[in-house]
Amino acid sequence: MATTVKAYGVTGPNEQLKPLFIERRAPDDNDVVIDIKYAGVCHSDIHTLRGDWGEIPFPMVVGHEITGVVRSVGKNVTKFKVGQNVGVGTLVNSCRTCENCKDGEEPYCLGNDELPGYVATYNSKDWKANWTPTKGGYSQMIVVDQDFVLSIPDGMSLDKAAPLLCAGITMYSPLRYWNAGPGKRVAIIGLGGLGHIGVKIAKALGAEVTVLSQSLSKKELGLKLGADQYFATADAQTFETLKGHFDLILSTVSADLDFDQYLSLLRRNGSLVEVGLPEEPMKVHAFSLVLGRRSISGSSVGGLKETQEMLDFCAKHDIAADIETIPASYINEAWERVLKSDVRFRFVIDIATLVWSRDSDDSQVYRLLEISPVPPGEHMVIRPAGAILVAYPRFCVQKPPLGDVLYLLQIFRGDLLMIHGHLIDLHDVRIQ
Repeated sequence: MATTVKAYGVTGPNEQLKPLFIERRAPDDNDVVIDIKYAGVCHSDIHTLRGDWGEIPFPMVVGHEITGVVRSVGKNVTKFKVGQNVGVGTLVNSCRTCENCKDGEEPYCLGNDELPGYVATYNSKDWKANWTPTKGGYSQMIVVDQDFVLSIPDGMSLDKAAPLLCAGITMYSPLRYWNAGPGKRVAIIGLGGLGHIGVKIAKALGAEVTVLSQSLSKKELGLKLGADQYFATADAQTFETLKGHFDLILSTVSADLDFDQYLSLLRRNGSLVEVGLPEEPMKVHAFSLVLGRRSISGSSVGGLKETQEMLDFCAKHDIAADIETIPASYINEAWERVLKSDVRFRFVIDIATLVWSRDSDDSQVYRLLEISPVPPGEHMVIRPAGAILVAYPRFCVQKPPLGDVLYLLQIFRGDLLMIHGHLIDLHDVRIQ
């Protein structure tokens, strides 16, 4: 039986995200039903909903950095049990029969006669749901085949683990493929959502790690994360100082680069790997490649086996994303901050903040409000339609900026107000 769940998404082009309801397919015998606890905010989410990568069907819900707890399992499920901490990354199915799938490289699925390729966690046609579009993790629950669910290691917090399901494996996969480790010199271009995790993983693998950033504004932070060196690329001397120094360079930025400049930093047989997806075609002179037997390559996320390996590696080495946890009402503002690179280093949505209800009977009234956290001990201020209510400490609720809203359910029976899943007794609330 299909299930209707709460989500944050869009119902048309050029919209800000808003509360809505979506339908999850009925689970089959091989499926795991997951109560989502946290969803990371990835730049891909923004590109997708803004139509940067092509048209999308509506309504659409994004999010492919998902952590949660198993609610139920199908009778054929052997890998997971109820109550287990799990994760879902960028894909939820593949053909499983092509050469790449058999090699554990599901993100590079070639497809077959029945399935054209891998099924992405969102904005992809799901053959298990009559080819309807998949919808992502900015929602309460998801149904996923057990072969595409990942185990979150014991002791790893679900909020900090969420970005590892995309950003973490995006960095881990090329570092492993190009054998980053002791004796290898690795440069990471950009210290953002991808780069900061890359620094941690490369260092844990035993490589010498250098951050290349436009300025030195994040130098102290980069060194604290584990980088051995930090250079500003705006300084022309950087390219003279580091000429022929690196075995591997990972570019995590979407800005257009002078690839000839960066290729000059590679040793013989060195590789520059692009994971940041610049919008413009790459321009490079052949001599920059030929004279040092250097190469430019690209890398997507890793397969399921490698992603599980990454999670276990991060747990062993105490690696997690540096995050800012946000309520669902803050998503639109968070997206604007991502575009301004104003986050250290990933936003993660607390899915418990998806609290509203259908207008199913006369006793329920919707109120449009915005919630932002306040320090412990301060009051919650509610501003619905001119009235101000002050209640016991939890959250501060203020008049929302455009598009940054959350539905709160006023339950008149018993005079209780439900905020973030917490019932507040209005008898103790004073009106100003």
